[in-house]
Amino acid sequence: MNPEEGFADVWQAIYKVLHFQLFELNHEPVTVLSLVMFVLVIAIFYISSQIINRLIIRRIMKRLNIEESTHFRMLRISHYLIMITGAVVAFQFVGIDLGGLAVIFGLLSVGIGFGLQNITSNFIAGIILLFEQPIKIGDRVTVGDTEGNVMSINMRSTTIQTLNNIAIIVPNSEFISNRVTNWSHGDPKIRLVVDVGVSYNSDLDTVIKALHEVADEHPDVIAEPQTDVLLSEFGDSSWNMKLRVWLSSPERYYQIRSELNKAIVVKFRQNKIEIPFPQRDLHVRSPLPIPFASREPAV
Repeated sequence: MNPEEGFADVWQAIYKVLHFQLFELNHEPVTVLSLVMFVLVIAIFYISSQIINRLIIRRIMKRLNIEESTHFRMLRISHYLIMITGAVVAFQFVGIDLGGLAVIFGLLSVGIGFGLQNITSNFIAGIILLFEQPIKIGDRVTVGDTEGNVMSINMRSTTIQTLNNIAIIVPNSEFISNRVTNWSHGDPKIRLVVDVGVSYNSDLDTVIKALHEVADEHPDVIAEPQTDVLLSEFGDSSWNMKLRVWLSSPERYYQIRSELNKAIVVKFRQNKIEIPFPQRDLHVRSPLPIPFASREPAV
């Protein structure tokens, strides 16, 4: 056998493998070659999406000084559009043309019936998040028992970094179907309320002045809206006061609360203001004398 005949035999074997029919779809044969082309087209469109987003769209966004949230949304939308176009083109190689999109939806409905409801709902919820923007990258949010900063919004889920530096993967549908607290939405200012009790023997004007000084001396407390000091109620053993201050953002909410509490302790000690502990007065009604032990030391 000469080299030319050997090459022809190898080529013929490869040809048979590539054109081997695996199954039929929409009355069209699906071969190994068509599946290979399907994967290649998807890969090419995916790589093209990455190149377009990194080299073109990002540069345009930076030159136009578009804010980060809009920047991220445009990148996601362009990626989805490119991949949908790639999927339509790739389906041509397996016998599904634009006129046969009903087959795609039919297959999708079958898939949903076998457990893809969550995936589909999360994908649709992700699109809603990108367009409506109830949350953005960097927002401080609370979803259920999870509180943290939004790190990324993906096709199926959103990543939240908690205050303990733990990444929590939250399905996108949670942001649509459940109640979500966005601490950064719109106006990022947030009010912090510190409760403290003072003794009834304290001078109330001195207490109010001391609490105002604590707020004024903290660098993270903003001047507008103004700080409030309120006498909220008369407790069992104390006047219960409320110090209400405003912060420019919720990022250091818990740290600032702790710092204000410590500053209140220091300020009250300087002004000799007592923070009482709960106490009860005992009144004994008895016709008989009650002996009490002497506290004098024995000689």
